[in-house]
Amino acid sequence: MEYAEGKWITTTLHVHLRKSFNHTPLFIPSLSEDSWTLKYVTGDLFSCPRDESLAHCISEDIRMGAGIAEIFKKRFGEVPTLKEQKKVPGQCAVLTHDQRFIYYLITKKKASQKPTYDNLRKSLEDMKSHCLQNGVSRISIPRIGCGLDRLQWSKVSQILEQVFKETNITITVYSLPKKEETTVMKENMR
Repeated sequence: MEYAEGKWITTTLHVHLRKSFNHTPLFIPSLSEDSWTLKYVTGDLFSCPRDESLAHCISEDIRMGAGIAEIFKKRFGEVPTLKEQKKVPGQCAVLTHDQRFIYYLITKKKASQKPTYDNLRKSLEDMKSHCLQNGVSRISIPRIGCGLDRLQWSKVSQILEQVFKETNITITVYSLPKKEETTVMKENMR
C-alpha cells in the first residue's frame, strides 16, 4: 500500500513490532508533508555511509574516556575545539569532519554522572535545529545513552520520535552483534 503523496513514516510502534517480525520494517502513512525514519542496523557505526552525520552522548567535561565516546575521541579528536564551544547539558557540540557533521550530545555535567532523559531530549532538540539549518537529512547513531549510561532504549526511541517526527531526517541506529557488544561492555566496566 502506498500513501497518495508517497510520504511514509516509521513510528515507535514499528520499533516494537520489528522485533517480533525479524526486523521487517512496518511503514505507516504520514498525514504531514514531512516524514522521518528510524532504521536499525547490526554492525559497526563507523561503517555507515560517509555522507551521513554521526551523533553520540558525552559529558560537559568532554572526558570521553570509555565506551564509544573513547572511539569518537580517537577517531575525530579536536577536543580543544569541542571545549571552546562551552556547551552545557542539554546542548549539542558540533565538529565538521570530511564534509559531514559529528554531533556530541551533552547529556550530563561529569563523565562519572548519569544522564537524564530531559537533558537527552534537549540535546537532541539542539542537534535537530542544527540539522535543519544545515540541510542534514541522515544521521547514524549508537543506541545513545543506553551503553555505559544505562538509559532504557524504549524511552530513548520515544524521545527520538517526539523530537524528529516532523522532519525529513532519517536516523539509523547501529548495534554491535550481541557477542561483541557484551565483550565491549565488559572491557569498559573494568
